[in-house]
Amino acid sequence: MSSKKRVRIRPLVFFPAFVLLLLTIVLNFVSYDWFLHVTTVAKNFMTQELGWVYSLAGVACVILIIFAYFSPLGNVKIGGAEAKPLLRKKTWFAITLTTTIAAGILFWGTAEPISHFTSPPQSLGIEPMSAEAAIFAMETLYLHWTFIPYAFYSIPTIVFAFAYYNMKRSFSVGSQISPALRKYNQDKINTVVDAVILFAVAAAIASSFGTSVMNMGGGINSLVGIDNDKSLWIVITIIGTIAFIVSSSTGLMKGIRVLADFNIYLYYIIIAALAILGPTVFMFSMGTESFGGFLSSFFDKALFTGETANDDWASGWTTFYWSNWMAWAPVTAVFLARIAYGYTVKEVIMMNFVIPGFFSVLWMTVLGGTALNFQMTGRVDLAEVIAEQGTGAAGYAVLSELPFSGVLIMIYLLAVMISFVTATDSTTNAMASISSTGITEGSQEAPVLIKVTWGVVVGAVALIFISTLGLDGIRTLSYLGGFPALFLGLLSLISLLIIMKNPGRFDRHSDK
Repeated sequence: MSSKKRVRIRPLVFFPAFVLLLLTIVLNFVSYDWFLHVTTVAKNFMTQELGWVYSLAGVACVILIIFAYFSPLGNVKIGGAEAKPLLRKKTWFAITLTTTIAAGILFWGTAEPISHFTSPPQSLGIEPMSAEAAIFAMETLYLHWTFIPYAFYSIPTIVFAFAYYNMKRSFSVGSQISPALRKYNQDKINTVVDAVILFAVAAAIASSFGTSVMNMGGGINSLVGIDNDKSLWIVITIIGTIAFIVSSSTGLMKGIRVLADFNIYLYYIIIAALAILGPTVFMFSMGTESFGGFLSSFFDKALFTGETANDDWASGWTTFYWSNWMAWAPVTAVFLARIAYGYTVKEVIMMNFVIPGFFSVLWMTVLGGTALNFQMTGRVDLAEVIAEQGTGAAGYAVLSELPFSGVLIMIYLLAVMISFVTATDSTTNAMASISSTGITEGSQEAPVLIKVTWGVVVGAVALIFISTLGLDGIRTLSYLGGFPALFLGLLSLISLLIIMKNPGRFDRHSDK
């Protein structure tokens, strides 16, 4: 008989989160007004009362991850000195990029700068659609889509990887805070943390799920003229879920690896095509200026809340993103930690923070710069396109103006679809593993049925929110998921600080 433990469901972890998500679906149909009231109250509390906490957390994550790189912890290898990497660095980067914020940069890379260009924060006194507004839009893209998001992911990834592989703690999200709570009953804490965070990340992934569905709908509308509405979203959700099931059934190191390796080349093609065929000088000149402004005023921008002037811009954008990243981070970290096995903490930081952060800088420079140029020169009125066809149409409207537009739109749409599948696959893989027992270093695959169950439920929640609340539904999901994740994230920060002081004290692989 095999010595491996049989993988089984963890009832106290799986069912609370599962039932809460089902209640979300049922409540929407039974009492939509009450459902809308509850979610709105929750969203308002998150943005108005806790926005400043998210801002401080984002800056703290960036500072701490830089200190971690240069600390003694940076030289520690995940899994011990004898651990061998599971992946080549090229594949590691491809998976890291395409399973984290990739679907977001595809959707928001062209749409978000237009919003900031036409509607900058009133309290800053920036004239809409001015040169100053354009610079602000680019600087904000760098704020929202580069180093802070990846810092949110990197902190729990490092703590979980070290706790699971080096401290030999259990395969649980709760292990991310075990150094900070080492005097308490860890098993009980793990059960509560895993159950709560599963609901949080399910809400967050449903938010990104909805973003991808709307984005793919915009691409299909651009290619064949089908209306990007609820009927199309249902079809896309069903097809996307089937694709995700096929990918999940192949296992962690097969489906995701193959898709990510292929998808990264699609990203390269998109960047190269826009850099060559688009307004090259404008995008890189503006990008250079804006990146300088982003760096020089990093703290001002990252800590801007607008509360003094009663300006709700930050709560609608920055807090929305920070809550989304924090909701994704704890469970995504479980997945990212598994593929970091065999590498040092410094290498983990490079591959999860530094390299993808600069990739996003390049991506936003090219796509955001092109979108702003088209809007400012009148080549394409993207603001009108978004108003008439929805946010998902912006990227395709930009590509439609370039040579070989049909080919580029197909490549772009394919990249969106693959990013959608890999992100859903990786996250539900981690969700399924957390809600199962018997997961070990040698056998880390949860049953396909549990993965599929999470995928179907998440897809249903996403479809309901975007169908009833549209883009506001995506934001609401992010806020709901980000609330419990905020406290876990703060404890992860403390845990990393504790480990950094003396890694050898916790590392069971180190010499005593």
